Amino acid sequence: MRTRMMLAVLFVTAAVGPASAQEAQRGGVRTETQSRLAGENSGGDILWNALGLLGLLGLLGLRGEHADDSYHPSSVE
Repeated sequence: MRTRMMLAVLFVTAAVGPASAQEAQRGGVRTETQSRLAGENSGGDILWNALGLLGLLGLLGLRGEHADDSYHPSSVE
């Protein structure tokens, strides 16, 4: 029973095939990744990269402080 189930799963995955084997472009519309790899629309890349870098730098402010960073007055014993 277990062997039959594994063979059935293997057969189904082999019949479907990988998505990368489908090289034919459907509809004639290029995807964003295809356009980027072809080098089209690269004028705004610097702007988006700078905006992303600014956002990542902004995330540094969300870091938690260390527990020993604040001053806690206490009596000396």
